[in-house]
Amino acid sequence: MTISIRPDLDDLHTLPKAHRDPVRLLGEFARDRIAPTAEARDRAPIGTVDWDLVTEAQDLGGLRMGLPEGMGGLGLGAEALGRVLEEFAAADPGFALILGATGLFQTPLVLAGDERLAAEYLMPFLGDEPLLACNAVAEELNGTDLVLAQNAPYATDMTTATERGDHYVLSGKKKYITNAPVARYATVMANIAGHPGSTGLTCFVVDLAWDGVQRGATHDKVGYRTAPAGELVFNDVEVPKENVVGDVLGGWDLNTTQGNICRVTCAAIATGLARHSLERALRWVTERRQSGRLLFEHQMTARKIADMAAAVESARALWVNAARTVDTTLPVPAYEPAIAKMVADRAAVDNANTAMSLIGAQAFQRDDEMERILRDSFGPRIYEGSPEALAMTVTDLLCLEDERR
Repeated sequence: MTISIRPDLDDLHTLPKAHRDPVRLLGEFARDRIAPTAEARDRAPIGTVDWDLVTEAQDLGGLRMGLPEGMGGLGLGAEALGRVLEEFAAADPGFALILGATGLFQTPLVLAGDERLAAEYLMPFLGDEPLLACNAVAEELNGTDLVLAQNAPYATDMTTATERGDHYVLSGKKKYITNAPVARYATVMANIAGHPGSTGLTCFVVDLAWDGVQRGATHDKVGYRTAPAGELVFNDVEVPKENVVGDVLGGWDLNTTQGNICRVTCAAIATGLARHSLERALRWVTERRQSGRLLFEHQMTARKIADMAAAVESARALWVNAARTVDTTLPVPAYEPAIAKMVADRAAVDNANTAMSLIGAQAFQRDDEMERILRDSFGPRIYEGSPEALAMTVTDLLCLEDERR
């Protein structure tokens, strides 16, 4: 009996019945349509989007996965989303980010439950034409100062929102924003003027076609090149007060909740990357001979393959556990998603490194897919919490709980 490290898309019994067909169809789409063309997208000019495939994904519900079923979305929970995004990441993690970044725009609006904002800014994603969006949080000078509340007073040169009559005026620049060059809408985290650092964090919905919005440089990234990323510059952009998502000064709560949810799907993406490296290594060691034996028959190779498989299975078990916790727990927990992402991020990098070692010179060629996967594998360590930021979250939770005891 041969064991497959690919999840069986016909065995989704842990998901609600209504979600099984969409997850299966999107997973098959990733394997059949996204994977074969990943190399071409990686080598395309920066900022290029494969709109034909985005349209196909849209037809399957890929740009409305997290929107409520009552609105016309798929209503997928964290586990179902993770199943889809692991498949997309195993095929092309950049394509997973295109969908994921659009979902990140949608999440604060879903969490806030503002019917007017939902009608104006979420309903367009239910149409026939694909529409992309982004979540603008990151800034050049502010990393963990926008992730860890204890660091908030130290944020510098924040994008600022100044109250003026019936609107706010946004000024500043966001950087490293996935989908920024091609998005129509953005949720923007800005600091209310007068509050130190980022302690006045507030979420706004911005139509990127508005006056004063400028798309800055498109980043020439090492990996995830399928997903364009860049700068958004706000030059005294007038945002109506009713476009505040949630409460004024409520940005920290929204950002934290969204981050905890997103870390689950980010862990699923990292797991997909780790899986791809293992799949590539398995093809090599079951075909290549040295010393008269297939490579996998050598003890050292067998140990490396087994370690890679253990990394994939461990990462998947942790992100699935975190997803089920997120799907059933309020408030959304921080511990399980942080642990899952830490382990999965490490698995992505370690498996890519081991695959490169096993395959050797061939993997070091530009025409081998491992070259791309190695570059892509470092992406998860950067977005939605670096290992160091996650470690602070985990340690604080453990130590504060110990203090309470």
